[in-house]
Amino acid sequence: MTLVAAALLTALAVWLWTGPDAAALRLGRLTRRRYERGPRVRKTLVARPDRSRRADAWRRASIELCHAMTAELSAGRTPGEALTRALTAVDFPDPDGLRPVSAAARDGGDVAAALLRAAPEEGGEGLRRLAACWDVSLTAGAGLSALVDRVATTLRASQTHRQDVAAQLAGPRTTAKMLAVLPALGLLMAGALGMRPLAFLLGGLPGLLCLTAGLSLDACGLWWTHRMATRAANL
Repeated sequence: MTLVAAALLTALAVWLWTGPDAAALRLGRLTRRRYERGPRVRKTLVARPDRSRRADAWRRASIELCHAMTAELSAGRTPGEALTRALTAVDFPDPDGLRPVSAAARDGGDVAAALLRAAPEEGGEGLRRLAACWDVSLTAGAGLSALVDRVATTLRASQTHRQDVAAQLAGPRTTAKMLAVLPALGLLMAGALGMRPLAFLLGGLPGLLCLTAGLSLDACGLWWTHRMATRAANL
């Protein structure tokens, strides 16, 4: 029974390390409960989306915005009209945050500053580059359509690169998770052979030192693999 409990605890620790965020799960359950109570509370509580998915959604929306704006400019629209119509045609993760951009483009305000303020920290590269294009077009008189089209090409290439990197990192991530579970399987195999590994690990100071060192190395391996994968994905 002790061996089985140790294996279950090890599997639980691995799941907590590599599984979903516990705070996000609790917030999701709280949101569902409040959602069932009435529409008034439903509007005040919204489940927090995953940061990486939200950043990807912003990047995809920025690419669509550049394509839509290029089409509007090619049709003879003014830059302000083109941006206003393109913003209404694209589904952004946070449409309310782009209302100042639409107002600035419609009323002749500082569009570049509004784009910079609306750009999120993660996934807002497209909006920041679009703001730079707007400034260059106003100060140097460069063609805005060509600049926006070049930004769309660059963003699309970057998105393809990130998807390729994520696909290549899926194997190492899975391998790291499987290797983290191997110590628990080793304990089970040793117990099946009658070696009583827990008696050694929990029965004295040398065993406790070995157990502590093993768990620490296992946790460090998971952390290091996650860190390397995250850095590779952000290159």
